Amino acid sequence: MSRASTMLIAMTLAASTVLAAPARAVDAPFEPGLLRLAEVLGSLHFLRNLCGEKGTQWRGEMEKLLQAENPSPDRRARFIASFNRGYRSFDGTYTACTPSATEAIGRYMKEGEALSRDIASRYGN
Repeated sequence: MSRASTMLIAMTLAASTVLAAPARAVDAPFEPGLLRLAEVLGSLHFLRNLCGEKGTQWRGEMEKLLQAENPSPDRRARFIASFNRGYRSFDGTYTACTPSATEAIGRYMKEGEALSRDIASRYGN
């Protein structure tokens, strides 16, 4: 199984297990991890397309996260802002795929996997 497939499975598991948590007036303890995951997805969306992967796979994963969370409008805006921050953090830095962009992809893939596993194991059912 490829690293991307493993990460996608882990992200889906994290999002689906978090769904069971009841809605609260205050942020859930897993909220910072989910916001960081959204930022990682935005970074990967930019970098993977820059380095030859055409398509919207990572934006699609963000949509799955939003669907699974079904956030309030304010919370949805925070998720989208995190995704966009991740995208823009590299948009201004890279205009071509470089060895450092490829290295960044690897780091973000690992971080996304770790976040997904951590959220699922700590807060899943």
